[in-house]
Amino acid sequence: MPPLHWQKSTYSGDGSNCLYVAATPTGTAYLRESDTPDTVLTTTVSGLRALIHGVKGDQVRFWSWPGGPSREVTEAATER
Repeated sequence: MPPLHWQKSTYSGDGSNCLYVAATPTGTAYLRESDTPDTVLTTTVSGLRALIHGVKGDQVRFWSWPGGPSREVTEAATER
């Protein structure tokens, strides 16, 4: 695999909690946080696009339980 070109999210600002994203020509998207750079989430570009669209369209519900946070993506967000 060729080296990835990581780009910092424009919403990350100058703080230490930054989100980085990289994509390949084959449609794979990679995400990582600055505080845990060795942990990388892999998805497709279309899957990431659907998640972002769902969050912006308020179609993703956020909830938590006593052990920590969790996120549930509704069917409307995953159908896009």
